[in-house]
Amino acid sequence: MNYMPGTASLIQDIDKKHLVLLRDGRTLIGYLRSIDQFANLVLHQTVERIHVGKKYGDIPRGIFVVRGENVVLLGEIDLEKESDTPLQQVSIEEILEEQRVEQQAKQESEKLKVQALKERGLCVPRADTLDEY
Repeated sequence: MNYMPGTASLIQDIDKKHLVLLRDGRTLIGYLRSIDQFANLVLHQTVERIHVGKKYGDIPRGIFVVRGENVVLLGEIDLEKESDTPLQQVSIEEILEEQRVEQQAKQESEKLKVQALKERGLCVPRADTLDEY
């Protein structure tokens, strides 16, 4: 096989099922249909997979266009091993509720941490005030 530089090496992965981890933390699973020199992706039959503990849920998204700068990880899914997961699939409503509860618990924990640091005379900049890069 000949070496192809950059995103050209992904041409052999067209029409295969892939997992894409985005910069904002979302996980997409779909069939790679197109890619360009900027690593922009077109995914077909895409689902957004949400993980909470040992459970996961899939939200159907259809055709999904992903800007290349938002891709953190791209990997082909082995279709034979895909069903051998220790995770339990649950409904969309259940996984969204569990995600909401988990986010609330994380926010409460963060508030307690910031409060404890303030009591000790330290201040922590909020994450939304920091540069993304």
